[in-house]
Amino acid sequence: MKTKEEMIKKLTECVVEMEEEEVVEVAEAYIAAGYPAYDGIMDGLVAGMNQASILYDEEEYFITDVLLCSDAMYAGLGVLRPHLEEDASSGEKAVAVIGVVEGDTHDIGKNLVKIMMETAGFEMIDLGRDVPLDEFVKAAQDNKADLVCMSTLMTTTMGNMGTVIEKLKEAGIRDQVKVMIGGGPISQRFADQIGADKYTVNAVKAVQEAKKLVGMAE
Repeated sequence: MKTKEEMIKKLTECVVEMEEEEVVEVAEAYIAAGYPAYDGIMDGLVAGMNQASILYDEEEYFITDVLLCSDAMYAGLGVLRPHLEEDASSGEKAVAVIGVVEGDTHDIGKNLVKIMMETAGFEMIDLGRDVPLDEFVKAAQDNKADLVCMSTLMTTTMGNMGTVIEKLKEAGIRDQVKVMIGGGPISQRFADQIGADKYTVNAVKAVQEAKKLVGMAE
């Protein structure tokens, strides 16, 4: 376990296998070897959490397993995050409001996107889950947000995303914020129907597209 690729693979495995203590040891060794923290987080820890989410979707993992995977990921983040280089592209961080729309309490995907976007240099305003629709608008106004991110895993609450966009228009700030949506039942077609700026299929894509939407350099 000496090369960068081997260590990153081990970080991923530790998350998937819920090895909270081992992931700390591997992360410390990774930093001691002089490898970049960002790669360890994104290609190692976050990749592992993505795998755990897939296993959950395929009903191979239960929610308790995913939470243990999350604990391992956070343990690794605790080691790697202090070693992240500051984003030199600009002094100001882009601000993103994120939450699961009202009526839905599934927040694993939302939490993963939040962590990845923080790592990528965004200032995240996390509204949590089952968020009243007006709260998205208020948070966007209060924090001068560049981006509003919404998710849901339920077909019954999908329409709430369109309602938030209408409320942003009513508040006169729709042209000031980009809107990005995601979740199991969401599609690009639905995003187009409600006037969202972007639909993303997973957390990795969410970060890539969010950076494009706000003009952050890759």
